[in-house]
Amino acid sequence: MTGTDIGVAELESVAASLIDDQFWATDRTDELALLRHGSPVHWCETHGYWALTRHADVLAVSKDNETFVSRFGVLYGLLTDTPPEVPGSLLSADPPMHTHYRKILQPAFAPSRMRALEARLRVLAGELLDSLPVGEPVDWVAAVAVPFPLIVLAELMGLPPESWREFHVWVDSAVASGGRRDADKSPEAQRHLAEMYAYLRDAYAEKRATPDDGVVSMLVAHREPDGRALSDAELMLFLAQLFIAGNETTRNSLTGGLVTFSENPDQWARVVANPAAVAPATEEVLRWSTAVINFFRVPVVDTAIAGVPIVAGQPVCMNYTSANRDELEFGPTANSFDVLRDPNHHLAFGFGAHFCLGAALARLEIRVLLDELRTRFTTIEPAGEVVRTASHLIAGFSSAPLVFGR
Repeated sequence: MTGTDIGVAELESVAASLIDDQFWATDRTDELALLRHGSPVHWCETHGYWALTRHADVLAVSKDNETFVSRFGVLYGLLTDTPPEVPGSLLSADPPMHTHYRKILQPAFAPSRMRALEARLRVLAGELLDSLPVGEPVDWVAAVAVPFPLIVLAELMGLPPESWREFHVWVDSAVASGGRRDADKSPEAQRHLAEMYAYLRDAYAEKRATPDDGVVSMLVAHREPDGRALSDAELMLFLAQLFIAGNETTRNSLTGGLVTFSENPDQWARVVANPAAVAPATEEVLRWSTAVINFFRVPVVDTAIAGVPIVAGQPVCMNYTSANRDELEFGPTANSFDVLRDPNHHLAFGFGAHFCLGAALARLEIRVLLDELRTRFTTIEPAGEVVRTASHLIAGFSSAPLVFGR
């Protein structure tokens, strides 16, 4: 086999691995660079999709929701030739339905609500951080990264904060089985999904009787232009997605960020020394960790990406992990963690019509936690093996042992 043949085979292998859960159980910076440099718009013969790994190309597809649509599915395992009349999630909806759904949910993340939430976030972050041992190993995931965003979401919804433990089980199960049709999910995953739905049904029934200022009550009180209330199915769709999507970015970006700070103590020293570094550090944590790995779009007309012809109906895989390490966008330091990076036009929240609805909340949570952390601990050190979850959807962590020092 010639060197060229080996190169082609390697490129195809990486492109095919983008949807392989086990591929993502370890860091894949080098493999993604190989594909990004060698074939940034790559037709994956193995699975039948275009793999996009450059920032500019992922951005272009994200901006063009008329050519590249979501209704045929945004996860590889859920791609279909016949989209359902009612989308299974906000992610797989297109305008005008997608626009309408976002309008319903946007008040949950309104700037006024986020401002009112910050004081409570600082109290909660402080309580969790004050419980960490000093100078002894602790699993950051279990101690802070898991409970923090789930407690915030529960309180934002108007649900008991202690319900975070149940949602932890349900959300982890939903993410682990993500990209599979309901019939293909394990009995345990189906049971967890049923338990979450039952809990949420009880929650919105209770809020109908005794409303409060939480998001569940907001959705229950919502009326469509024709006066119709949201159906049970719509309420379930919105609430389940808010809990699943609203947890993962914060949880895994925080963990990825803290692990990286432990490996780059000079960067944590910058944050500790300068409160003004917290805001850009938040953006760098989001870029570096890139919690969402892949989403798909399907073109409805023949088109081209970076001059490469794309036939209508051929799915395109947008790999955000690679896009956020693209040297053409982030320069020669793209593979360096720099808390003062400016500009930092990362795609951790996507872009365009499907820009993450909860981005303001995730940014606030990460910023507050980093700010509270820097006043308590001057050092963060690795304390054992970091265990990544095997998923081609979410760049997650199941364990991250760290030592915090003063």
